[in-house]
Amino acid sequence: MPDRSLALHCAHIGELPEMAKSMIDFAGDERIWLFDGAMGAGKTTLIKAVCHAFGVQDVVSSPTFALVNEYRNAGDDIFYHFDFYRIQDAAEALDMGVNEYFYSGNYCFVEWPSNIDALFPEHYLSIRIEANADNSRGIYLKKYE
Repeated sequence: MPDRSLALHCAHIGELPEMAKSMIDFAGDERIWLFDGAMGAGKTTLIKAVCHAFGVQDVVSSPTFALVNEYRNAGDDIFYHFDFYRIQDAAEALDMGVNEYFYSGNYCFVEWPSNIDALFPEHYLSIRIEANADNSRGIYLKKYE
């Protein structure tokens, strides 16, 4: 049985491209990625690095007010980036069609997933980011299948 968890240590922002590649390799075919961490832990910054590693040329930014941003790479792969920080309840996510996004077969990167935890698909990649006192980050990945 393959390992379902991975711990990474990012000492400084210059290591993000390497972290992103490790995450992509670990994720395999998993398309739903849930990013959890305190405010300012680096969720959006890490998603930017992952999108760059996938070849996305669009400007990647937090969709805090739009709830979802769409990006594409040169291969025309679609990447959805959600930020559910301001969402009031799961019904609001359902109204915006979150299930259609989750089951589209496209990559879905979700910030603040705890605000919609009742809506997760059966399988996903959980990414927890912890800021350390020395400004480094612990990045903890776990596959749920």
